[in-house]
Amino acid sequence: MISAVAEMYTIHPQTLRLYEREGLLIPSRSNGNTRLYAPDDLERLETILNLTRDMGVNLAGIEIILNMRDRMRRMQDEMQAFVDFVQQDLLERSEKGRPGTQNALVRVPPPQIVRTRGGASR
Repeated sequence: MISAVAEMYTIHPQTLRLYEREGLLIPSRSNGNTRLYAPDDLERLETILNLTRDMGVNLAGIEIILNMRDRMRRMQDEMQAFVDFVQQDLLERSEKGRPGTQNALVRVPPPQIVRTRGGASR
């Protein structure tokens, strides 16, 4: 609840409401419309407080930083999913007795340029 979180982090409940209004923190709500803060919300709040208290970052800067962190996390998840797919594919190929490089890309040398006498007309 907002009062418990405000006390835990020694901030005013209005500060939490401001962070919510700015879209920096989005706690879930109970049936009675009470704000409920999950562990992820508290971790995000700690990041916000570190940026404001220790680094002097304003709310606009915090929004940019948090958005970049979210995008980086999504990119890491996508990269991990790709690595998992490739590992699974290689495992399946090796179990079937096929080498993993059967359909590998092959290096192709660049084309050679042939010069002719007289040159082309312009």
